[in-house]
Amino acid sequence: MIVGQTDLLELLLTAVLADGHVLLEGVPGVAKTLMAKLLARTLAVPFSRIQFTPDLMPSDVLGTSVFRQNKADFEFRPGPIFASVVLIDEINRAPAKTQSALFEVMEERTVTQDGTTYAMQEPFLVLATQNPVEQEGTYRLPEAQLDRFLFKLHVGYPTLAEEVQILQGHHSGFGGTNLEAVQPILSAADLAQLRQQVRQQRVEANILEYIAKLVGQTRAHKSLYLGASPRASLALLNGAKALAALRGRDFVTPEDVQFLAPSVLRHRIMLTPEREMEGGTPDEVVKQIIQSVEVPR
Repeated sequence: MIVGQTDLLELLLTAVLADGHVLLEGVPGVAKTLMAKLLARTLAVPFSRIQFTPDLMPSDVLGTSVFRQNKADFEFRPGPIFASVVLIDEINRAPAKTQSALFEVMEERTVTQDGTTYAMQEPFLVLATQNPVEQEGTYRLPEAQLDRFLFKLHVGYPTLAEEVQILQGHHSGFGGTNLEAVQPILSAADLAQLRQQVRQQRVEANILEYIAKLVGQTRAHKSLYLGASPRASLALLNGAKALAALRGRDFVTPEDVQFLAPSVLRHRIMLTPEREMEGGTPDEVVKQIIQSVEVPR
């Protein structure tokens, strides 16, 4: 159902195996939501979708306590966040108050309401989409929330050949993308088993040092105002293990780390105002860092 975007789909599957959340950014109409829905359909787990809007309240996401007259007490009604795969559409349309509702659940996999803590069932995956922040009616996501996403993926335009293929498909009647035709491939138990295999991947000491050096360089780079935290190092490690497994290996290579570095770091670093005014991008800085750090043999 998705034409092209092969690297993007590989990164999405990597995030599922690495047990991490994904932020998809791109202009309207490039199949961000379709991609997230399609991924959810392949897993036999509960799915929910939340459309973020400027008037959305935290209780609309987490749930609320309802008074029961017959028992004279309050009962907690879980919100749409209580699912295994949660699609948050246009996440940057909601203000900071609503964004803060996601902080605890994305990191600790729990929701605390009225003094009671509720644990999320496994797996728990947030797939969020957003339009570029320059567009009207959007809010900048807090840095602490961005840091909770394993990857930030750019969904670009299709190539000419891919767009012709999309048009041919629609012209011949394969339009409307019938998601009902997609059958689940993995159960929650299957996914847990695969994640256990991923955790057992072999990682040499020099690869661990390489990851630490790459992330460490973001804290010392002259073009960066904010470097990446140790959470970025862990994201690179877990992501590289999952990517190696997807590519049929039981060990991690420096190429795995390099392939994932832009997706892991681009939303965790901030350019200095001077670099921003010059038209620099986080991806360019990440590329410079990869070129400057010696690759282990």
